Amino acid sequence: QVQLVESGGGLVQSGGSLRLSCAASGAIFSINAMGWYRQAQGKQRELVATLTNVGTAMYADSVKGRFTISRDRAKNMGYLQMNSLKPEDTAVYYCNAATRFGEFWGKGTLVTVSS
Repeated sequence: QVQLVESGGGLVQSGGSLRLSCAASGAIFSINAMGWYRQAQGKQRELVATLTNVGTAMYADSVKGRFTISRDRAKNMGYLQMNSLKPEDTAVYYCNAATRFGEFWGKGTLVTVSS
């Protein structure tokens, strides 16, 4: 099993920045990719960004050029740097780990972008 704990959410003005962190523990060796998803109120959870073990990153079109996903494997940490935030980025952000044992999720961290 893999345990994931997100942090770094909060309230920010439009155009501002936040960095989300995801602390991973447990069967770290089994992680093939880490990612970030988000769920806005009344909407389905959607992919924001993913990063594979070989460094391949993928982003949703809505965040390309504004968000950057990264991972510090030595610290067992994942990050999502979010710049030029917009009100439509308001959501609960979830860390995800895709492993050989299945997918694991954190409990989420709320990001609110005010206009």
